[in-house]
Amino acid sequence: MSRCDIIDPMTDSPTIPSPVLGKNPDFRAEVAIVGAGLVGGTLACALAGYGIKTIVIDRINPSAMVLPAFDGRASAVALSARRFLTAIGLWDHVTGHNEPIREIRVSDGQSPFFLHYDHADVGNEPLGFMAENRRLRAAIAARMQGLGSSLIIVAPATVAGMSQSADDITLTLDDGRKVTASLAVSAEGRDAKLRTLAGIGVTGWTYPQVAIVATIGHARPHDGIAHEHFLPAGPFAILPLPDEDGVHRSSLVWTERAEAAAGYLALPEDAFLAEIDARVGGFLGALSLIGPRFSHPLGLQFAAQYSAGRLLLAGDAAHGIHPIAGQGLNLGFRDVAALTEIIVDAKQLGLDLAHPEGTARYARWRRSDNLVMAGVTDVLNRLFSNDITPLRLARDAGLGVVNRITPLKKVLMRHAMGTVGDLPRLMRGENLR
Repeated sequence: MSRCDIIDPMTDSPTIPSPVLGKNPDFRAEVAIVGAGLVGGTLACALAGYGIKTIVIDRINPSAMVLPAFDGRASAVALSARRFLTAIGLWDHVTGHNEPIREIRVSDGQSPFFLHYDHADVGNEPLGFMAENRRLRAAIAARMQGLGSSLIIVAPATVAGMSQSADDITLTLDDGRKVTASLAVSAEGRDAKLRTLAGIGVTGWTYPQVAIVATIGHARPHDGIAHEHFLPAGPFAILPLPDEDGVHRSSLVWTERAEAAAGYLALPEDAFLAEIDARVGGFLGALSLIGPRFSHPLGLQFAAQYSAGRLLLAGDAAHGIHPIAGQGLNLGFRDVAALTEIIVDAKQLGLDLAHPEGTARYARWRRSDNLVMAGVTDVLNRLFSNDITPLRLARDAGLGVVNRITPLKKVLMRHAMGTVGDLPRLMRGENLR
C-alpha cells in the first residue's frame, strides 16, 4: 500500500495526476466513509488524525475535486467551525486562502431599513471566514498526506451493496471488492446510496429557485463585508473573498426563479455582468467575471433517521437546506465534530465504535440542531422571496427593530458564529485527548 499523492493547496491543480488507490482485493478498517467531499473528507482527516483506521470511498478521483472547474462555490466557515478545523490540523492549509467576515449587512429590496452585524460588537474575532470550496478540498487533500497508514482512499469506486452483521458492516464495491468496518458513515450528499440501501426515507421539497454561482472581480475593496440583499426572486448574496493577483474578488450567490435562471446563465458576459451590476447597486465599482458560471437547483430534505445499525448519516446525506443563511456546510462540520467525539471516546473506552448508546447519542444530538436550522432557512426564504406588500412592510419593520436592539443582535451574531448551544468539544477548540 502506497501513500496518497500530494495535492498542493497553494496551486490550482494537483502536483501529481492521481491518488494512489488501495490495490488489495478487500479492505478492513475501523470506520468506512462513503464520500470524500467537504464533509466526508474532513471526517476522514479528523478520525485518522486520532489514530482511527479509516477508509474513504468515492466515485470521483480526489485529484479532480481541487480543479477550479469542479466546484465554483465558496462557503462561509463559522468561527466555531474554524476552531474545529484548526483542532484537527486542517485550517493551517487554508491560511492565505480565506477572507475574514467582519460585517454582515442584510437589506430588503429598496427598503431604507436594514440589519447590520459588526464583529466588534461581540469581540475581536471575525464573524466567520469565506473560503472557496476548491481551497477547502485542497486543504483536505494536503492534510491527508500526513496521516500515513491510518487512512486509505479507494477511488474512483462505487458502492453496489451493503450488509450488516452483529460485529461489522460490509460494503461491496462495483468491482466486487469488499470493505469491512465496525462503522460506516454516508457522507455522499443528497442522493446518498447507502441511505437508500438502508431503507431510510427522506422528507423534503424543491424550491422554485436556482442558485447562480460565480466569482466576480470588482474595482473597489469589499472591506470584509458580506451582503445579503433580498429580492422578490430570492436572496442575492455578495460574499468577500481574498484578493488574488491584485484583483478584489467576491463570491456571488444569486437566487433566481427556476424558469428565468437558464436565460440569465446563457447571457453574453457583458450582459450577465450588467444584470449583476443592476442588483449590486454599483458600490463595488466596475465588475468583471472570473471563471465559469455555475447553477444549482435548490431544495430542502431531511432524513427520517440518522442511523441504521452500524450506518450513520452525515452532512447532506442527513440534511440539505436552503443556502439563505450560509449554514449548510457548518451543520455538516458540526456533524463531523460530534461523530469524531463519539467515535474517539468509544475507542478510548474500549467500546464497539458502533455501540448503540453512541449512535443514538449522535442522532439525538444532531437531529435537533439540524432540524431547527432547516426550519429557519425555509421560513426565511418563504418570508423574503416575494413582493407581497403586507409581508414586505412587516419584514422591513422587523429588520429595523432588530437592528436597534443591541442585545438581541449580539445573540443572533453568536448564533451565526456557531458559538452557542450544545457544541462538540472540537467546536470549542478543545482536544479529545
